[in-house]
Amino acid sequence: MTLKERYAAVMERFAASMPSPETELHYDTPFHLLVAVILSAQCTDKRVNIVTPALFEAYPTAESMAVATPDEIFPYIKSISYPNNKAKSLVGAARTLVERFDGEIPSDIDALMELPGVGRKTANVMLAVVFNRAAMAVDTHVFRVSERIGLTTDSRNPLQTERTLVEYIPDKDIPRAHHWLILHGRYVCKARKPDCLNCPIADLCRYYTHIDNN
Repeated sequence: MTLKERYAAVMERFAASMPSPETELHYDTPFHLLVAVILSAQCTDKRVNIVTPALFEAYPTAESMAVATPDEIFPYIKSISYPNNKAKSLVGAARTLVERFDGEIPSDIDALMELPGVGRKTANVMLAVVFNRAAMAVDTHVFRVSERIGLTTDSRNPLQTERTLVEYIPDKDIPRAHHWLILHGRYVCKARKPDCLNCPIADLCRYYTHIDNN
């Protein structure tokens, strides 16, 4: 199987098993999604979804959060990983949105990465989910799954993985492929013990083919 054929087969299989994948973060507006994604760094979506309702009620817009202080944000997110740093990032991002972008989420990756707390992964999440752009956010799940199943080989870092994925996945499928790989890594192709027996792409997977032949 060529690499191009592997990609085509994996994408087709994912499309059949997960036709309408979505982020598991709860949000009502693009600003809420930005907040949730910033909070989700090195933290589970489940934990983020527990704390964001009260946070969103208190600070529903960038404008309302921009006039808050990190100390005021902290109590809402204290159970999240790195709450001090993230409280500063949230306030900083809100202020930058208000001061530079009229409170609206920009649709350009460079502009997004000017926001405190927003790196390339978070920016790509926003582009894919909010604007349906062909942007591939590479988190630990995407990085691991891509290498394990054979979409990448000896990828050195998330940026290299991102570039390989966007080279082989059609633009129209990239927003969904981002979710496919994350959800597959979260529930099936787990880090410590992949559930190969219940995997919809096991016969296409480099890892499974290798262990099956040994």
